[in-house]
Amino acid sequence: MKTLTVFTPTYNRAYCLHQVYESLQRQTCKDFEWLIIDDGSSDDTEKLVASWVAKQDMTINYIYQHNQGMHGAHNTAYERMKTELNVCIDSDDYMPDDAVERIVRFWQENKSDKVCGFVGLDAYSNGNIVGSTFPTELKSSTLFDLYHKYGVTGDKKLVYRTSLTKRYPYPLFEGERYVGLDYKYHLINQQYELLLMNEVLCHVEYLADGSSRNMLMQYRKNPNGFVFYRKSLMEMPFGNFKYKYRQAIHYVSSGLMSKNTSWLKDAPSKVLTIAALCPGILLYGYITLKTNKAYRPKGPANDYPMA
Repeated sequence: MKTLTVFTPTYNRAYCLHQVYESLQRQTCKDFEWLIIDDGSSDDTEKLVASWVAKQDMTINYIYQHNQGMHGAHNTAYERMKTELNVCIDSDDYMPDDAVERIVRFWQENKSDKVCGFVGLDAYSNGNIVGSTFPTELKSSTLFDLYHKYGVTGDKKLVYRTSLTKRYPYPLFEGERYVGLDYKYHLINQQYELLLMNEVLCHVEYLADGSSRNMLMQYRKNPNGFVFYRKSLMEMPFGNFKYKYRQAIHYVSSGLMSKNTSWLKDAPSKVLTIAALCPGILLYGYITLKTNKAYRPKGPANDYPMA
């Protein structure tokens, strides 16, 4: 069995998916499987992948499912994979030629049941690091502490033990396509830390149809997912008052959008939520105003959130 699963959730990305494939072809180490979760594409993704499978130059597993959003695709990937480690490479990104080799070697040298995996760096196609590197004196950390205690910035590449990522599946909400992926990571980090690897494991692009460019619309279209997500963050055993208050503001805003009258009753902290009512209502108004022109409540799921 291979050591690593490289998994790629994709939705109508046939035009750029070849970048992932070509980078995997170039890998100096072949100790991996490529798992593609096609989340309801209507383009030529299936035909394109079939042509790659026919070449038999790597192990490719292709799964098609009806559109569930990024978190639903992650659920399916974690259910299907059997390797010890996994890493998500989005459909508009690609790996350096020796990334798999460095992942496998790093794990062989540092393998431990006391950690949930490790985290490496993302870089732009020009080689510049996305955000910052990790503090050189730091060997392990939770994801939350990396950003909120040690001041790390920018997206990073997570390599997890598969047995742990099978835990805590993301909930699915009818008609919605988004739940924050770090919900799972924070739950895992309550028991395990991540080792830190100050090396680039992925080159990224932020395309115009990605979630990082369309966050306000994600708030508008997926209010129940965000109510769940913000409530979960408010319940986590970390974060200072300022952090919790920010989550409460978003919780109020998404609660108003959800049309679910029980959101205030279900709030994990009534006092904090009531204190966040005024800014939450203002945020709700701002998001509604900014998204009214483009919002299609019953339209097709054509804005699959890819970072």
